[in-house]
Amino acid sequence: MLRTRGLLDFPATQRVLQFAAAAPQMILADLFDGVVFVALTAEQKKEILGQYGLHDTDTGSPEAQVALLTKRISDLTEHLKLHKHDHHSRRGLLLLVGRRRRLLKYVAQVDVERYRSLIERLGLRR
Repeated sequence: MLRTRGLLDFPATQRVLQFAAAAPQMILADLFDGVVFVALTAEQKKEILGQYGLHDTDTGSPEAQVALLTKRISDLTEHLKLHKHDHHSRRGLLLLVGRRRRLLKYVAQVDVERYRSLIERLGLRR
């Protein structure tokens, strides 16, 4: 039989119990020195899609996709400024940039005015 009497009185055990009861965001913040890299929240996506989508429920238009990719690219760029040796995330960034470039190329071929309007609103340099 395992003797646990008195085990809960140790400070280390108390810290472990507090750590286990903490919210996941707090745990991540503790593990990564306060820097938490989280994907886009539903509210952020809804705001971006409302601003750049063609209608309220638009998620698939190239404009909406490019806007979401641009936000993810900017967040990942900020992450890589802090973590210069994170090569796996750097590869993911390059893949996102390539996907955005292909979508922008498609929009430019279909409608040049939509393309110019989109890059101006997003603040992309082209």
